[in-house]
Amino acid sequence: MSTENTRGVLLLSHVGFSFMEDLLGTLRARGLKGYVLSSLPEPQHQADRPAVLAGLADHVHVTSGHVLTARDVEDCLDRLRAAGEQVQCCLTVWEGYRHLMALANARLGVPDLDEKQVLDLRDKLTLRNRLADTGLSRGRASLLTPETLAERRSDGGRYFVKPVSGIASFGTFPLTADTTWGDLERITAEARSDTVYADVFTARPGPGTLNPDAERGDRPGMDFLVEDYVPGREFSFEVVAVDAEPHVVAVHEKCEVTETAGTVLENACVSPPVSLSQEEVAAGIHWVAKVLDVLDLDWGCFHVEARHTASGWDLIEVNPRVGGSLISPSVAALTGGPGLLDLWLDSLLTADRPDGFGATLRSLSFAADGTTPCRSATFFRVFFAEPGTIRAVGLNDDLPLEPVVAHVLLEPGDVVHSSSREVFLGQVLWRMDRADRDAVLPRLLPASEHAIEIVYERERG
Repeated sequence: MSTENTRGVLLLSHVGFSFMEDLLGTLRARGLKGYVLSSLPEPQHQADRPAVLAGLADHVHVTSGHVLTARDVEDCLDRLRAAGEQVQCCLTVWEGYRHLMALANARLGVPDLDEKQVLDLRDKLTLRNRLADTGLSRGRASLLTPETLAERRSDGGRYFVKPVSGIASFGTFPLTADTTWGDLERITAEARSDTVYADVFTARPGPGTLNPDAERGDRPGMDFLVEDYVPGREFSFEVVAVDAEPHVVAVHEKCEVTETAGTVLENACVSPPVSLSQEEVAAGIHWVAKVLDVLDLDWGCFHVEARHTASGWDLIEVNPRVGGSLISPSVAALTGGPGLLDLWLDSLLTADRPDGFGATLRSLSFAADGTTPCRSATFFRVFFAEPGTIRAVGLNDDLPLEPVVAHVLLEPGDVVHSSSREVFLGQVLWRMDRADRDAVLPRLLPASEHAIEIVYERERG
């Protein structure tokens, strides 16, 4: 779809997806063109997905590889400039391309994190110990090797295992006495064979590296870390930082977190939190500001995952992007207007004149005392598929409250394979008046478990 307007935004898409419909709709609402640079979709989507994108965007370029590179981004910017297009900024929600977004924005002169900052955030081993050194985390981490695995298994402590540089919850799990090096080799093999996820796992060749081919430049290997287990209830802070001023737009409490042998499933979230006092929320906002300050994170959108106990706040991860699942629509339902994607985009578009946008952010965000201007509350549940062949699936129409967003992502006939990454089945979001939440939520929580009904073929097992 072409217009006379030459102002637009470069969107980086991983294998043809990465919230492209949402992002392109957001651009159209602002009268901006959408330039999509996508890596090659998976084989089952190669025939149709590029055509879908071409019908939504003004310019689409699909590369020949499943992973975008810095050269792909630079060449795309050159082509757009040669065509007379005015690229205002670059945006991606795929964390594996966040450093490429930073590279593009640096070239465009748009304030953003720099490429090194993004890559440093994705090094969870160094990040954990850096924050521990400053007193902002009570845990420490070590590179997982056969030796450190044996030591941690035998000392009786509680530990958590995760990829040093990964994404989502692929390969993250609590360490148990039954954890073996073979378990890690199996997860690594899955990562290497996964078209969507393989590029986001990196390894540093040497002792403990689970990919002996990594030194030869083959598909990425995988390093794991083992860290002190972070106890407490789990929360996420949705943050937009503009010119060194962080704004906590929302705080989500994870009502259900399921830790399995190969991943961690975040099943349900409520916002604002139900189990925190105003003073505890205020302490969390102050803690988040200190974390971002120590890490020099002056610009960007952050999904800060944390846990809270009586002794205070501690870090799980700092993700330099919008939170996944229904985080952005949840923010839209809370504010009654912009979602988190909207706010992140607007922060980039107004980076050369942030004062007015900063005032907008402040009007939507939590105050330092832990109060929020939002009169709404949200609850959403994410559904994960089990291994097997789906016979029937659909939304349950007998619920105590009508959803505001409902996505069923799989169809009858789809085959779900066993994997160490979550396989999304669907997601459903509800909005309610904050004053009514305590009455509505006790009925909605159990009913929501059946919001998406699924039947598998009998051979599931």
